Amino acid sequence: MLALRFLGVGNARASELGSASAVLERDGEPSLLIDCGPRTLDDFRAQYGVELPPAVFISHLHLDHIGGVEQLFYRAYFTRRGEITLFVPADLVAGLHAKLANAPFLLSEGGANFWDAFRLVPVSDWFWHAGLLFSVFPVRHSGHRAAFGVALGGSFFFSSDTRPIPEVVQAFAASGEPVFHDCGLHASPAHAGLPDILGEYPAEVRARLVAYHYESASAGEAIEAAGLRVARPGECFPLPVALPPEQVVRLAASRRDQLLA
Repeated sequence: MLALRFLGVGNARASELGSASAVLERDGEPSLLIDCGPRTLDDFRAQYGVELPPAVFISHLHLDHIGGVEQLFYRAYFTRRGEITLFVPADLVAGLHAKLANAPFLLSEGGANFWDAFRLVPVSDWFWHAGLLFSVFPVRHSGHRAAFGVALGGSFFFSSDTRPIPEVVQAFAASGEPVFHDCGLHASPAHAGLPDILGEYPAEVRARLVAYHYESASAGEAIEAAGLRVARPGECFPLPVALPPEQVVRLAASRRDQLLA
């Protein structure tokens, strides 16, 4: 059984709501952590009673989403070196390296490379994890191909930080998947706001949309009062069964053919 549990749901200023991140669970066990902000690893340990996730997907390089990766390095290097898979969109690998890895003395005694701690898997359109085929797609946040979402066909769509992307939702959540979407009470040039969601998504999508990455508990209550479901820290959402990978690939080919027609 699959489920998605939110460790935190706040934006960069809402530390009381936790760093926006979620965990894909399989039969109650953590399988894939999505993003790793400043509070994420502590919240992960509090939730699951273990120090480290088996795998992490990085959506983009803002510090509220990668501020815990340095801590992840130190914990992994000394306890589970090379065991944790880090799925990073290929467009972001150089930037992540520049931010966190380009230093000669990550350990005071030297002798350690940042990437020694992980099994790095650069990803483009797809990646496999634990027998499941995930789709990766660019979103609209702080520049061209600067942020990416992730989906598991038939099971869930996770936007990461983004402006409204109805065409992407239509392409990657066409089978009734829950849509976990960036939504604050107020919009910004890099984030969706409640009026955007209400105005740019049809009722059918709004009915399965779950808002996260909002600015305060009161903002979450206002978003909920407007008719959207809202994720809260620690909340777990049961997910539909994932589509067979072959069907996900066929759907992707169909979308490509439609775009080229």
